[in-house]
Amino acid sequence: MDLTYYPYPSRRHVVLGRRGAVATSQPLAALAGMEVLLKGGSAVDAAIAMAACLTVVEPTSNGIGGDLFALVWDGTLHGLNASGKSPMALTPERLPGRMPERGWLPVTVPGAVSGWRALHERWGRLPFAEVLAPAIRYAEEGFPVGPETARSWRRAEGVFLPLEGPEFGPFKEVFFPGGRAPRAGEVWRSPLHAKTLREIAESYGESLYRGALAEALLRFSEATGGLLTREDLEAHAPEWVTPLSTEYKGLTVWELPPNGQGVAVLLALNLLEGFDLRPEDPWSYHVQIEAMRLALADTYRFVADPRHMELAPEAFLSKAYAAERRRLIGERALPRVLPGLRPEGTVYLAAADGEVMVSLIQSNYQGFGSGVLVPGTGIALQNRGLGFSLEEGHPNRVGPGKRPFHTIIPGFLAREGKPLGPFGVMGGFMQPQGHVQVVVGLADFGLNPQAALDRPRWQVVPGDEVLLEPGIPQATALFLKDLGHRVRYEAEYGLFGRGQVVFRLGEALVGASDPRAEGLALAW
Repeated sequence: MDLTYYPYPSRRHVVLGRRGAVATSQPLAALAGMEVLLKGGSAVDAAIAMAACLTVVEPTSNGIGGDLFALVWDGTLHGLNASGKSPMALTPERLPGRMPERGWLPVTVPGAVSGWRALHERWGRLPFAEVLAPAIRYAEEGFPVGPETARSWRRAEGVFLPLEGPEFGPFKEVFFPGGRAPRAGEVWRSPLHAKTLREIAESYGESLYRGALAEALLRFSEATGGLLTREDLEAHAPEWVTPLSTEYKGLTVWELPPNGQGVAVLLALNLLEGFDLRPEDPWSYHVQIEAMRLALADTYRFVADPRHMELAPEAFLSKAYAAERRRLIGERALPRVLPGLRPEGTVYLAAADGEVMVSLIQSNYQGFGSGVLVPGTGIALQNRGLGFSLEEGHPNRVGPGKRPFHTIIPGFLAREGKPLGPFGVMGGFMQPQGHVQVVVGLADFGLNPQAALDRPRWQVVPGDEVLLEPGIPQATALFLKDLGHRVRYEAEYGLFGRGQVVFRLGEALVGASDPRAEGLALAW
């Protein structure tokens, strides 16, 4: 039987509990989070356990060498930016006219492990080693590869197996043993991941930046043409940041500030606030798409490492600015969207206990990342340098010691001053679009969290084309086409994001997990 073939739609329900809840895109990782909660760990312990597990059980979307962002509610909302900077040796002159997708040039300092530690230092209850124990167990003993993970892994064969050069050899040996990806249901083991995670547990993450793991990384970098240096690793530190928010039809929507694209969510919602949106109304689709296009135009033009931005986010998050931009949304698709102001594989998880709620996202980018793996460690390095612009004068232009524009964004909702909970939709540039569609589903259409995730989605892609999931009615597609939108149905549901939600409603915790992944929500 084919474990990746599902010809019929199925139905998911929300899960309910009182003491704790977790949700993520892979069932074994969700179980790891629940295991930690049942041992007396905090929601943060559970989130770290899931994050570490996902580097093992869903390596097609993230890894130990990736980045992390998080929002944590403990009575106040805290933001963590654990993204790494570019090597100090990376300058525009180093590039061959463009940023390559694979190899050392797009590699930035891995930040996820430093994020695990920073979160654990503030909210951890269990020993760090105990929190990482489920991930180590899965890596050492092996696990049956899930169907969606297997599909992604197999697609990656055509990307990574043809790569030539000594920098790619260790990656292919670890992730494509025997020259192929593991199939759904096959047991995959990675003793190197287990060894690395033990080293991280014992050193409290320090080894990756100033210890044995750092030395291994630097040796391989020097031997195969990498730019990372000891100074780059030792200079890395995660940053606590102040989240940004907007009010939208009774909800407070929180996102992290740049270098991520969370501001696109807030911009789009500010624009949509002036419209009466109705479910399955073709006009409501048009309005949402246009608002998203306007928001993304500003985001791509102005978002960068905050130290290099020309404008503070507050300059384009005001309601007055939204009112001005809203006037551009008319009865036809805008022919070209420009910024209004001038000078000019990811994984998401949510967790909650009685006191703390966590929204966490981590990624290597483009699935496995750079294709560079540190020999003997299992550390697959990200290729986040692809987020840089090569345009001269752009605040996000590639340069030394800079955080690139980042796609991954955790979200959080509140209502009447009380936390509702964490939510997120992973998937590259789909992420802010997924956030907006989930919020609209909740606030405008009165959907429950699972229904808000189930609802068919659209996505604006480069060239101003609009992709539609097959569940969107054909009449809506024709209506959008008549307004001038370039619409196309897309059968690959993975392109429309994979979300997770954990909310508190009264005394109950409510969990939901996106049907586009093999994920799971659990509550007790």
